[in-house]
Amino acid sequence: MDSAYEPLDFEFEDPIPISSPPKKRKKLIGLDDLLKDYENEQKRRNEKKSKHNKFKMASDAEDEVDDVTEARLSECVDKCQKEINQINGDEEMPLWGIEVFGNQEKLLQQEHPELKNAILLQSFMKNKINSLVELNTEKAEEFLEGLLADGWLLHLVNASGCLEKPIAKWTFNSMLYSSKVWLMEAACEFWRAVLSIRDEADSSSIKIDWLPGYSDLKRALKGYGFLLNSSSNFSWDTDMVSASDSVTAGPPQNIRSWIKCVGFCYKTRDANIIVSTQEAEELLVIIISLFLDRQLLGLSMILHEALLSAINFFSDDEWPESCEKIARSLACRLPCNINCLRVVETIVGVDGRSKQLRSTVAFQFLATSLDVKVCDAEEILRSLNSINVKDKNCDLLKMYIYLILAENWILFDTTLKDKAVIYELWGSCLRNCSSVITITDLRSFASNVRSKASYLLQGSISK
Repeated sequence: MDSAYEPLDFEFEDPIPISSPPKKRKKLIGLDDLLKDYENEQKRRNEKKSKHNKFKMASDAEDEVDDVTEARLSECVDKCQKEINQINGDEEMPLWGIEVFGNQEKLLQQEHPELKNAILLQSFMKNKINSLVELNTEKAEEFLEGLLADGWLLHLVNASGCLEKPIAKWTFNSMLYSSKVWLMEAACEFWRAVLSIRDEADSSSIKIDWLPGYSDLKRALKGYGFLLNSSSNFSWDTDMVSASDSVTAGPPQNIRSWIKCVGFCYKTRDANIIVSTQEAEELLVIIISLFLDRQLLGLSMILHEALLSAINFFSDDEWPESCEKIARSLACRLPCNINCLRVVETIVGVDGRSKQLRSTVAFQFLATSLDVKVCDAEEILRSLNSINVKDKNCDLLKMYIYLILAENWILFDTTLKDKAVIYELWGSCLRNCSSVITITDLRSFASNVRSKASYLLQGSISK
């Protein structure tokens, strides 16, 4: 037990001496040392800057070499791409389109002082119900606008059995000149209904004191800035009028109502709005001209409706001669460029008359462009065959247009079906274009002419 309390062995060892930490000696730095350190730092920085400049110069030289190489490569690629495009015939066709409308006249809303004397208004003001609305002559036009927009004016005209001259003129001018879209559309619908009633068998139940005439329609077009007189008035540039140009340039919003109104007039021949066949022919030429304005693409449907109504306006005895006059008028007004193809395409061959008009218009464009003195079918095709498409100076774009015009003329002309010589000359022309122009011909539109002729030739053989 005693050994348990005896001291351990390490308790008899000498204690480990603990040395105190050495004291730091302060080092004195002189000015010479500071100057030396500064010079070393400057030398190090200069060496670093020199190395950086040498690297930058080498890098810039390499960039210049790369830029020159890249420019040469880009030039080579562009050259190759142009050659490939020529071989593939990727020539861009010019866009159709002309500026049909010039600067508009200021369309001031006409005054209608006679409106306050209309029997319809006078009877309404004398009615007991007027005590509720307090209608007077100063508010007459505003009151009629409300009736027109809500459709009540037509009901009142039907109930009274008479469309008075002041109200008829006011609604007609609102349709063609009003800047209020809702009023213009309401007036257009009003006249559609009035002319429809006029065309019905029971039209005697309503008396119409005034109807618009051809001169009223032409006067509106003149105010819209339509280029009527001759081909010299048309602008063949396809550029549209920019927003920075005059706000009076381009087609007005009322042209929609004008087109619809002309269509209504064509449908009601007995109304004597369009009195003569000459007036009907002139308006039909104008309607077809409107198809060439790209700003009116949104109105294509109502233009087609008006065109069909115009074609069906003529009697069977009048149509053959009128068809020729219309075609000649179009050929004189428009040049034989890409726009004449647009004109032909807009005349959709849905019936016999429209097919005849399409064929006649194509023929007249072809005859006018080839300057053939005698408009004979054989003479036209011989002129086409005489064109040397192998000549480097040959305008192949014109030849392409000629082929499409001839296609539409021959395809829709029923009088040529039994004339074998016509189809022989036409086949000869197509074989000439498809064989003489080779696939390696790099001229502009060469591949277009060759492909079109080959396609038409294949179609004629299959028949």
